[in-house]
Amino acid sequence: MSDDPTPAGGDDTSDREFEMAGETASDPAENGSGDEGVADSVGTDADTERDGADTERADADTESEEAGSPTASHDVELPEDVPEDVAEYERFTKMDRADYDRVNEFLRDRTYITAREWAIARLCADFRTETGVEMTKIGENLPRLVPFMTDTYTPQAVNQARASFEEKVTKAGATFLYGAMSGFYTAEELDETMYEVTEIAKFLLEVEGVDLSVEEELEAEDEISRVMREVREASAEVRGEEVKCPECGHVHETE
Repeated sequence: MSDDPTPAGGDDTSDREFEMAGETASDPAENGSGDEGVADSVGTDADTERDGADTERADADTESEEAGSPTASHDVELPEDVPEDVAEYERFTKMDRADYDRVNEFLRDRTYITAREWAIARLCADFRTETGVEMTKIGENLPRLVPFMTDTYTPQAVNQARASFEEKVTKAGATFLYGAMSGFYTAEELDETMYEVTEIAKFLLEVEGVDLSVEEELEAEDEISRVMREVREASAEVRGEEVKCPECGHVHETE
């Protein structure tokens, strides 16, 4: 399996287009001409550096995958008997020609997660039973389930990747929520941020195979905007700042 690369320099995330398995999907924040896609080539202009913490995290991820157990199991033959639910699994079919490094690079430019964490977190959600997650099944059939994953994984490796995903989601959520509650941003700026991150999240869902209608997208965006307005108003009250009433538009000073 290709190792997670050290994050490349951040570039403008607005000029990507992805060609996957014969159909085209536009990048979530497309403003300019599109590059080649995840399936063929996703390039990046290394014109700025990530900060030291991101680089160290990337190096740690790479070392973890190179170290062997509990990571990828190299040169292991896939089981001949394919479980029915594995054979019928249709996530990630839009990425049949995708390369792990390209997918990883795309995610690193826009999120905190790696390609393996994304893939395995989705599989853990899809292969959950009443008694738990079928980690052995996921690990043994990983290359069959996700086109850009080329090695089988041990159950420990599957669990490790899932735990890493959950940890990063928690840290990213805390960072974002603090920014939203801190008063550093206006309501309009928060709306812009939410629009950008929502577009990226929707794009990843669409790549996984989720078919979102326009009505569903608009409804989700409206609901997210409403929740974020409530978060901003509640945090302003906590800080004892003036809050504009959404009903009358007047400014009320909080106690």
